[in-house]
Amino acid sequence: MLVRGKVTGSEIPRFKHRWFGILEVEAEGEKYRLYMTGNVAQWFLSGDEVEIEIISRPKEKEGFKVLDFDDYRLWKFYEGDKIPVWPLFEKEVEAKRYSPLTGELLYTYKIRAREAKYESDFEAIAELEQYHYASQKEKVALWRCENGHIFEANTKQNCPICGAESHILEIKGSTPASRFLILELVEREEYEPRILSYVRVDPPIPLMHRRLPNGKVEKNIREKVFPEEWFHPAFWPERIMRELYEELKRKYGKKRIARSYLWEKAKWKALAETNTAGARIARVVVHPDYRSDGLGQLSVKSALDWIAERRIPEMRKRKHIVETIAQMARYNPFFEKVGFKFLWETASGRPVLFYPLTEEAREYIERFLKEDPYAPEDGRLWRPSYGRVEPLKGPIVFKNVSKVFESELDIKGLPEEIQELLKAFGVRHRVIQRPVLRNLNFEIKPGELIAVVGASGAGKTTLLRLILGSANGWWEERFRPTSGEIDVPENAKVSVMIPGEFEPSFGSESILEHVYRKIKDLNAAVEVLNRAGLSDAVLYRAKYSELSTGQKERAKIASLLAEKPNLLLIDEFSAHLDTLTAMRVAKKVAEIIREAGITALIITHRPEVLKALDPDKVLFVGYGTAKLEAHRKSKKAEPSQ
Repeated sequence: MLVRGKVTGSEIPRFKHRWFGILEVEAEGEKYRLYMTGNVAQWFLSGDEVEIEIISRPKEKEGFKVLDFDDYRLWKFYEGDKIPVWPLFEKEVEAKRYSPLTGELLYTYKIRAREAKYESDFEAIAELEQYHYASQKEKVALWRCENGHIFEANTKQNCPICGAESHILEIKGSTPASRFLILELVEREEYEPRILSYVRVDPPIPLMHRRLPNGKVEKNIREKVFPEEWFHPAFWPERIMRELYEELKRKYGKKRIARSYLWEKAKWKALAETNTAGARIARVVVHPDYRSDGLGQLSVKSALDWIAERRIPEMRKRKHIVETIAQMARYNPFFEKVGFKFLWETASGRPVLFYPLTEEAREYIERFLKEDPYAPEDGRLWRPSYGRVEPLKGPIVFKNVSKVFESELDIKGLPEEIQELLKAFGVRHRVIQRPVLRNLNFEIKPGELIAVVGASGAGKTTLLRLILGSANGWWEERFRPTSGEIDVPENAKVSVMIPGEFEPSFGSESILEHVYRKIKDLNAAVEVLNRAGLSDAVLYRAKYSELSTGQKERAKIASLLAEKPNLLLIDEFSAHLDTLTAMRVAKKVAEIIREAGITALIITHRPEVLKALDPDKVLFVGYGTAKLEAHRKSKKAEPSQ
């Protein structure tokens, strides 16, 4: 049943304003109360024309027909356009990860992108936010208990003052105009998080100036590039409150004025006035374990669809453009990979990027980049900093290489009962010569990524030691072959990780400091940490001793890459990582190895890691032999649209 009517009012409980609100509508002689989120209800004005599709029979209450969350659909009319409002935006997407070399599908996430709707959604947002910036001294959310006490915390807990149950009141840093999109994992294991990421969308900021290369400030730059009405009237409650305060001050002189009352009045007036053709992505937070999987891009793409379809946040003017002001865009290119263009820096030096939702907006951006004398080249901000290494000058060549380990067994000095047991097995004194590698002949070309596989004790680690010894000219017995030769190019710069023998040394410095000290480039340091799977800003400032076992392993990989080797040797790669994390790290490490032109030999026992590494060749080691084979190339999968 469809009915058409007009909004007569709204009710948003002050302490549940994000996740509960009521919209009152008169339609065809009936009064309706529509239950929805406060984030949506607050944007309606009395007189707004709406259309309701009634799905379930309404309940009668106090002279109103009451429709609960799932009982109706709602559209709003604005200047002749019909805008979908309820149910909230929801879209199912798949995040597919492909091999960069073969195009083979590695793994898939099934994800639901939807606007935050329930109290539990906002609780999850607060919990996710703490992974990003929170510390012991910084709390990310405000909570209110049933007895009215307000306190700060990162997760839901009972009131520390009276012990009563609490409800989330606000995400710190957000504005009354903020709306939130969450990405929810549809198919997940019990140990996986429900919410992978969230995006906060606000109206555009009221004023924007740009800093020129000579240090001067050009005011109101946006309005010189785009139509002024795209950004005004802006959400600016601070200005309205200032005006109200000055008005009351003139009227009542030195009498005390209740600022909290003024703020509430200014907020509602600002919500009623705001009507822009733009939106601002104010926050993108991805769970740290999933940041290397392109979920930042997917989150932003989903938010762009949401903004365009629902005219977020105000649900009024058609949206032409989306802006973001993000310092982190200097270090991570996911906004640019989606299609944002870097146009200028704010007066305070923060980069501003724009995304066109319409062809008209695209033309304005292209004209600015072409004609403005200070516009950045091609609208690019981030550029890879790691770069390429000096490649090996030739192949690594094994010529009739053999390695025999010799050991002497003697029972002298052992306790008598143990001597008797060994004698029963015929063990008294013996010299054991064990051939580990026999007459190996193969070569590894510069820039090849080789996965080394084989049973435990087969000689994989021995192989790495021999290459290391030949590269460094070491003559200790364990680093040189018993017979034969290994030729390693003279320009080899080796980084090696063999657990228990060769591992990076971390002192009391933070992980970011450690990597930066080695690579001497801050952008490259962040790039290396991201590739190694440590893309959380909290981990950047953590010390090695504060990391989990899996995080320590990723930190070691980052440390090796920071040395910018042209020959990388890693034993027991990702041994302490869960399956999906191991695959994510393997994929990213393989990418940087290939992009930089590093020759790498990586030992792994795990088939899923072998698949994610997607090596050029696989070296099978066992029974004294080593066989080098080209890795099977699968038919290239079609990338998801």
